[in-house]
Amino acid sequence: MCPSDDFWTEGMTMPYGSRLAATMARRLGRECVYTPSARLALYLALRRWCRPGARVLMSPVNDDVILFVVLAAGLRPVQAPVSPWDGNIDPAAVPDSTWRSVDAVLTTNLYGMPDRIVELRNRCEKLGIPLFEDAAHAIGTHVDGQPIGTFGKAAAFSLSKHAAAMAGGFLAVEDARTRRELELLRDDLLVPRRLQDDLATTLRPLARSAVRTLHLVRPVWRTMQRLGMLERDDYRMALHAPRLALCGREAPNLAAYEPWVRVDLHGFRSRHGALVRGQLELRMARLDGDLTRRRAGVSLLSGTAWASPALRDPTAHDGPLPLFRVPLLVHDRDTLVDRLVRHGVVAGYVYDPPLDDYAGAEFVEPSPDPSAARWFASHVLPADPLLARKIANALTREQAKTSHDSFLIPVPDTTPPTSPGPLRPIA
Repeated sequence: MCPSDDFWTEGMTMPYGSRLAATMARRLGRECVYTPSARLALYLALRRWCRPGARVLMSPVNDDVILFVVLAAGLRPVQAPVSPWDGNIDPAAVPDSTWRSVDAVLTTNLYGMPDRIVELRNRCEKLGIPLFEDAAHAIGTHVDGQPIGTFGKAAAFSLSKHAAAMAGGFLAVEDARTRRELELLRDDLLVPRRLQDDLATTLRPLARSAVRTLHLVRPVWRTMQRLGMLERDDYRMALHAPRLALCGREAPNLAAYEPWVRVDLHGFRSRHGALVRGQLELRMARLDGDLTRRRAGVSLLSGTAWASPALRDPTAHDGPLPLFRVPLLVHDRDTLVDRLVRHGVVAGYVYDPPLDDYAGAEFVEPSPDPSAARWFASHVLPADPLLARKIANALTREQAKTSHDSFLIPVPDTTPPTSPGPLRPIA
């Protein structure tokens, strides 16, 4: 479906961010709503199509921010079994009883690796429930020639990922009427912009680029660690379970969950001014070049011993995908993450432990088979394809070992029953 003509002819009443939204709409062939972030876009979709208390099937190998967005919308996250090679939902492993009990499905497209989207869409159509696509990592990813973000009821995109803008997102929907409804809901949730925030949002990506160009990644990162300038002490943010439980009494309520939803992106619902939006337009104009460079990096890393087998399946993809990160599977991943900093590489976007181990049964319904999620989350090293050669050389120098053969060889669980932790496979 192509965007409707009135998208570009609203004159002086054009909605906030319409120029950016129109650019994305032309790329996807769907109506698009501009949002300050993908997390706000996802929240809009969940509030629009899900009643409070609805159960949403999702992968436990996901950003904890997404968990808190689902909770803020007043919904119950249901954790699905996943593929051990890409961390996305394995539809065939989801029990029939779970399929009958869920009210919606949320994909991940983890690192840009596409979910089994055709099968998930068919399941949702048969069940009469909405399919939501988290496409934050998947701009430019296609399945059977169709862009990710055009299979479900709605799809959330991020410009903080491929475009490295640290701001901006979209919600792609099927028709103009729905788009206009969501623009009104979005406007109610936006907070007024501040010039100093706009300046910081504009300068932050430029500063990050300068740090890389000047080969200052290692000293800058270590300094931020020592000064306590990072919002996370580990891969996951602190849960603060008692406070989180109290917020559940108010859901759906985005403001109540803001201390969790805003982590790593404090302006996730700020009404950015012309300065920020102008920078985003420039970055979107360079997006295709970015995707081309990513494909080249994916091609290089896919040929290494550490590459996930999912990258090498010739029947699954038509050439290299323009991934946000390349899933490499390694032994002793946590040690490698630390050592890579010496080589000027900061490996972020590690989602370990899985969400059901992280949050517990009070806040999520645990997966009926968590083994693959635990194994993948503890072994995956997300590699930036734009730094492919640098990362491959660093892993070679560190004599990194692949972990493919260790899948599902469990270590006996000696964790006390009152404090459950994730099982780890033998390394």
